[in-house]
Order: sequence, then structure tokens, then C-alpha cells
Amino acid sequence: MRILALDDEKIALEGLVKSIKEAEPTAEVHGFKKASEAMEFFKETPCDIVFLDIQMRSINGVTLAKEMKLLRPEVNIIFATGYSDYMEAAFALHASGYLIKPITTKKVRAELDDLRHPVERASYKRVTIYTFGNFEVYVDGKPLLFKYERTKEMLAYLVDRQGAFCSNGEIMAALWEDERRSSYLGNLKKDLLDTLRERDCEQMVETGWNKLRIEPELVECDYFAWMAGEPQAINRYRGEYMSQYGWAEFTNARIYEGQQALHKNQ
Repeated sequence: MRILALDDEKIALEGLVKSIKEAEPTAEVHGFKKASEAMEFFKETPCDIVFLDIQMRSINGVTLAKEMKLLRPEVNIIFATGYSDYMEAAFALHASGYLIKPITTKKVRAELDDLRHPVERASYKRVTIYTFGNFEVYVDGKPLLFKYERTKEMLAYLVDRQGAFCSNGEIMAALWEDERRSSYLGNLKKDLLDTLRERDCEQMVETGWNKLRIEPELVECDYFAWMAGEPQAINRYRGEYMSQYGWAEFTNARIYEGQQALHKNQ
């Protein structure tokens, strides 16, 4: 799901984008302050939903919505404004929704649940994780880079646990065997969360009291797809799983055995 948000007020735009991301964490959200830039993006990039302010300095949002609908009639236009004066014009345009500011996550969620032109949610996931071979993570097609190498390994371990909460002790045991490095682990957790926040994908990791987990439904991962029995993932496995980490050998053995059983049953 790709969503465009336009508001020429910086604070209002930030609040709108935040509410959209909280309401639909898997969505690809693009925020714009300038109508010209938003329109240029819209012309080049198919969008499922557009949130538009109405009273803007350079253009009226209803006018812009008409231009967008001419280009893509099936786009869902949701007006987000501080005024109720334009409701009649909005619905004459067959808008999907009309939100009165202040915008909240609850209001956005309600509109997403009642779109005029339904779209498939979670069809686009920004984070792609590869485990068959070496462990690698990409966000929007670009590699996710951390300050510490161990941070990447910690994330790999969370992926290996398939969404189960992992305690600090469990993580330290995996990364350093019998050594306890609580202070270093704290640095790794900060590095992980800071890096994800910079790339606007912090929702993929859930934190708790002295524990962490990954949100499997927010990422594309070959291992998760293999566990779900997806043929493409089964065909991609070539006997290697997170090859750079010794602790991953146990999971690799289990995958290998499962793969052998699948071939015997074919």
C-alpha cells in the first residue's frame, strides 16, 4: 500500500504522516509540503491513497484532487482539513473520506477501513530479510547498516526466533556464549533502534522489559516464507542459512531435514 500525504504546514504534515504510519505500519508513506512536488511524485508513482489538506497557500486541495482523479480515477482521496466548508465539494468529487483536524491515528484507521476503492493491505513491505546464505537486511532496496557488527547479529538472532520475545540473557548467550556483557548489549540495542528509526522502520522490532522481538508480519523474509511452505522460498534454499553465525547451524540442520522430507514426498 502506497500513501501520499500533503500539507503545507510542517507540524501538521509531520502529525499526519505519524498518524498514517501508526495506523498502517506496513504502508509506504510519502509526505510533501509542496503541492508541485506531490503532483510530480503522483504522476510518476502509482499511489493507492492520498491524504490532502484543502486550504493551502499555493493551491486548493479540491482542485488538486480533481487533477489527481483525472490521472488515476481509482485513487482514494481523503481530505484532512481544519474546515468543514468543503464537504459538499469533496463528496461531489467522490472522495473516500473527509477528516477534520486534529488528525489522530484512530481517525486515519477508520478511513482506511472504509475506502471507496479497497486496496490490499500489507502488499508492500519495506524491509526484506535474506537468511539463506548470509544474513542480509534491506530497507527500500538499500542495505541496512549498523554501527556495530554485533547489532546485525542480534537482529539475525531475533529473526531466527521468528517473532518470539528474546530476553537479554538469551541474546547474550547466543552472541557471547557464557560471557555476560550487559553494557555492550545496551549499546547494541540502542544502535538497533536508532538505525531503524532513521530509516522509519522501527515498528519491525518490539521492545519490552529486558526483552526484544521482531514483528514477522512487517517484513519479507525467506525463512518465514519457507516455514509457511511457500514454493519460491523452498526452491531458494541451497543448504545454507545465516552462514556467518555459528549458532544458526541448529536451525540450518532443521531446515535441511525439512527440505529432505519435502523432496521425498514429492
